[in-house]
Amino acid sequence: MSCGRTARRRREAYVGSWLPEPIRTAPDASADSLLAESVSMAMLLVLETLSPSERAVFVLYEVFGYSHREIGELVGKAEPTVRQIAHRAREHVQARRRRFDLSPDTATRIVDRFLRAARTGDVEALMELMAPEVVHISDGGGRVSAARRPITGRTEVARYVAGIAGKSAAGVRVAVTRYNALPAVEVSAGTGLDYVLLFEIEDAAIRALYAVRNPEKLRTAALVRQITRGKDDEWKR
Repeated sequence: MSCGRTARRRREAYVGSWLPEPIRTAPDASADSLLAESVSMAMLLVLETLSPSERAVFVLYEVFGYSHREIGELVGKAEPTVRQIAHRAREHVQARRRRFDLSPDTATRIVDRFLRAARTGDVEALMELMAPEVVHISDGGGRVSAARRPITGRTEVARYVAGIAGKSAAGVRVAVTRYNALPAVEVSAGTGLDYVLLFEIEDAAIRALYAVRNPEKLRTAALVRQITRGKDDEWKR
């Protein structure tokens, strides 16, 4: 069975929505806009829709700067074939990619306002921060409580966020940080990390919220990843 079919079968058996593993990135990761986009949650979700060969060629060419000839040598394919794969993958990604250009200060202000509104259960204030088509995706993997399906629309998402915050037990700690080169918050209870919430913000409006709660995906979340690119570099994870 191919890697692609195996991955699809695992997803079909996965309980609830699936999200990639959150990658905690250093504050300066967003300085390289192409690299920052390559590890964003939105881009990782797009890359998951590519075949394994398309994904490998796209990342090697677009992110790490390898030539088609070099990629062919790495993956064992002829250069013309690699060019075709790269073209197909690029068209697929371009049709689905979204860019989020936001200053760190603006992102921090929006996240701070979001947290204040969530703590007080102010649904109207939450709605004002969200785009009309906002989506909230939770990944609990069947191991912890999480919404089984994406929640869409700012009224529904705002009510859901306010409801979750209202149920939070005393002693919950929240830290603002960055994951996948996006603004994010870590929510901890007791001695462990409960979940990571990532924000996609465009035009000063929250367009997507990704809540990663599956404990398997949070094991190494505290490790800051210095992400670089180039022929002689690796993504240090």
